[in-house]
Amino acid sequence: MTAEVYSNNVSFTYDHADEPAVINTMLSIPSGQCVVLCGASGCGKTTYSRIINGLIPQFFHGEFNGEQRTCGFDTAAESIDRLTPVVGSVFQNPKTQYFNAKVIDELAFPAENMGLEPEAINHRIVQTAQRFAIEPLLDRSIFHLSGGQKQRIALAAATMLHPKLLVLDEPTSNLDKVAIAEMRELIAQLKASGMTIVVAEHRLAWLNGIADRYVIFDNGRISHEYEASEFLALSPGCIAAMGLRTLDLQPYRQRIALLESQTNERELTASNMGDGSGSASMQHNLAQPSSSNSRPLLSTRHLSIGYRGRDGFSRTIPDLDFYSGQIIGLMGHNGCGKTTLVRTLTGLIKPVSGKVMLNGKPAKPRDLTRTGFLVMQDVNYQLFSDSVREELLLGLNETDPAIIERCNQVLEDLDLTQFVDRHPMSLSGGQKQRVAIGSALMCGKDLIILDEPTSGLDRYHMEQVGELLHQLAAQGKTVLVVTHDEELAAGWCTSIINLEHPYSKTE
Repeated sequence: MTAEVYSNNVSFTYDHADEPAVINTMLSIPSGQCVVLCGASGCGKTTYSRIINGLIPQFFHGEFNGEQRTCGFDTAAESIDRLTPVVGSVFQNPKTQYFNAKVIDELAFPAENMGLEPEAINHRIVQTAQRFAIEPLLDRSIFHLSGGQKQRIALAAATMLHPKLLVLDEPTSNLDKVAIAEMRELIAQLKASGMTIVVAEHRLAWLNGIADRYVIFDNGRISHEYEASEFLALSPGCIAAMGLRTLDLQPYRQRIALLESQTNERELTASNMGDGSGSASMQHNLAQPSSSNSRPLLSTRHLSIGYRGRDGFSRTIPDLDFYSGQIIGLMGHNGCGKTTLVRTLTGLIKPVSGKVMLNGKPAKPRDLTRTGFLVMQDVNYQLFSDSVREELLLGLNETDPAIIERCNQVLEDLDLTQFVDRHPMSLSGGQKQRVAIGSALMCGKDLIILDEPTSGLDRYHMEQVGELLHQLAAQGKTVLVVTHDEELAAGWCTSIINLEHPYSKTE
């Protein structure tokens, strides 16, 4: 069996960095294997994936040493054009690899670049769309798809040229459990067809039974290599000690089901009180107010969300109440309206119809914007400053000693102190996520909404985010978390709304 990936003493240091991201890496991956790269955020697995697919040193500049051969090519010597037909890549942020506005054009793009005939291109589009079950999305704008749908399109486009090797960086970071199960099936099919697959991943449970080997990175070096049978036999304590996510999600799913059931019971109690507000539609009393006179910070009444246009949609949201001191998990499948809802709750999108109530009164979008802070799913949209410290202090009085002290504490709590002078856009995906969360902690607003806050985070930093959510709730903040992360939802949320059932309705 030939080696599709051969790394001999490979090291790389980015231009902006003092320390190497990958150090003296030696690894051989035979044809047809599925190998998982894992480890703490910033451990070097994303950098190594870029070395494999030739983006380093072709596009990411820095000092490269050693020998890297991928599918027989010397990646440092060959043009990236030679690697493109044989290596498919899906990045942590799929939007960074899009070149077209429409899905069908994005699928056609790789084949057009290689000069395939139109008939052959159309045939591949049909085959790929069927394989990935994306036929309904072909005429859609990529910009109007959910994060999970965008990830599926990126994976589909990466296979259009029938590559020998597929490199995936955090492919499930924005996917719900159904989409992850579908991703698992697709990866299994691709592996069965003979494709070599390298996955850099934090969420490990979905790869049970597919992965042949697990390679653990630590501070840029390979610290452990395991055959799948050895790795899956490790104790939960050993997995946790390495900073890795769980290998068994079943206990977490049971906890989520319990939280949903408790939320339903509180609903029914509220509806049976006969106050007139629960008879027209189900009302979600998701918090347990400190007294019978407590009033929710935010409510929705007869709300429909969405946007207009060719790819527009409208969705009815049942009446919801959000109280202070609660961590409310908002869950549901990709595309069910979670992100659109939280954008509406923060005034970034106007409701299609109905009302958002703030402290019992109808709120205008500007009122909601002043009250709430949204950490977006794609944090690249909200990083504006030249350094991490400046980002956290944006809009605040930098001469106030109390604000400076709070900023230093947030930096320490989020393990960002070493990056205070770095440009936010030079950080890894998980590090950027923590910077955006730091801005939320600094803002002082009453409503904090986080859209997939643990996307790209390892176990330690996921738990760290959970602790910060508890701190915000203890301060009396209303915390709403949009998440597919079952570990976060089970471990840290006090209530769960699932927009799929029985709460959501597509018009």
